[in-house]
Amino acid sequence: MPGEPILRARNLSKSYRLYASPRDRLMESLWRGRRKLHHELKAVDDISLDVDRGETVGVIGRNGAGKSTFLQLVTGTVQPTSGTIEVHGRIAALLELGAGFNPDFTGRENIHLNAALLGLTPREIAERYDSIVAFAELGEHIERPVRTYSSGMYMRLAFAVAAHVDADLMIVDEALSVGDAFFAQKCIRFLRKFQETGSILFVSHDTGAILSFCDRVIWLEHGRVRAIGPAKVVVEDYLADAAKGAPAEGESGPRPRRHLIDESGRPASAIDGRLRLINASQHRNDIELFAFKPDGASFGKGQAEIVGVRLETEDGQPLSWCVGGEMATLAIDVLAHEAIARPIVGFLVKDRLGQHLFGDNTYLSHAGDAVPMAAGETLRARFRFRMPLLATGTYTVAVAVADGDVTDHIQHHWIHDALAFTSHASSAATGLVGVPMHEISIERTSG
Repeated sequence: MPGEPILRARNLSKSYRLYASPRDRLMESLWRGRRKLHHELKAVDDISLDVDRGETVGVIGRNGAGKSTFLQLVTGTVQPTSGTIEVHGRIAALLELGAGFNPDFTGRENIHLNAALLGLTPREIAERYDSIVAFAELGEHIERPVRTYSSGMYMRLAFAVAAHVDADLMIVDEALSVGDAFFAQKCIRFLRKFQETGSILFVSHDTGAILSFCDRVIWLEHGRVRAIGPAKVVVEDYLADAAKGAPAEGESGPRPRRHLIDESGRPASAIDGRLRLINASQHRNDIELFAFKPDGASFGKGQAEIVGVRLETEDGQPLSWCVGGEMATLAIDVLAHEAIARPIVGFLVKDRLGQHLFGDNTYLSHAGDAVPMAAGETLRARFRFRMPLLATGTYTVAVAVADGDVTDHIQHHWIHDALAFTSHASSAATGLVGVPMHEISIERTSG
């Protein structure tokens, strides 16, 4: 009903009996409770929470805080010891990898099984099957037993099904931490779109992801609610609390930095792909680049097409490795299928959560000097910049070509994830990106 929460939990608790040995369990059952041989563990203790329609609520806490048990109570796979929980709508849950799958069934058979468990009728499954398979991008593996799948393939199949069940509430428990960068970006785009109409319970140790996605956050500690409130406020309190003692999950503090080199000291990917790990200087930010993906998810009218994307050296040679702080050039090649009067070429760098980090286009620098293209012609746009320092992780580059100006244009080809690169080691201390520092000093000014 309009106005009512999609999820309502009241005084929700779940306890487990722990026995020192199986013998104690048997003896207690024979004595019919006259003698207590167990002690109780409260995995969830008196949680009350409302999740409104269209709201994204994050769930944070250290390992053992009760996050997974709480999600199992929401999905109904575990029954509460006390309290009540109401869900008004269909749930799609991405919990443990492989949950809801039969390992001996093929991917195709598990689509039918998992979709049925999530509430789809046989007719609805048949209607959506081709779209689910296309979303998962598993190719011939769809006809193989899922016990042969990698963790990333499991995630692809599970997310593809969950994305097609018309859920009102989606539960995501660290599912996006596996799989390749291109599919992760596809999932992020789906979740961003889903947020417009649906509700999400988002569990993660990554506080950056929580801040990016969530409206509110519930912080669990020892099974109880430590705090509920706006994402920024609760996350800041959580990190402050973690700083008092042992680091919280996902905020483990400084770690030895590593980078990949060959025996000559150069990045190994630029030589022959044989890599070995060694300790790196704390001032380096080593970034491995991957090849252009022309068949990535895209849209546009199609009168022009992006046919090449690469990072280049100062003399125009393709890069397979670079270091944060160095000069680099992003080259984008465009082919015109029809005449383009005022082409605009641009790019956008995104992190694994789809957050826009930086980008630019050719319009401002060439507004009065358009380079028209006739059908069959090509052009190359180059963007020369100093590569920022990037936190460890995977990033993607969206590229686009349009015709017109920044306020009135026709998009001809936009590729969401045309290029990917991985930061293997980083000297970026805080923030989404780091600015290369020419000098950092500290000195006494008095005394």
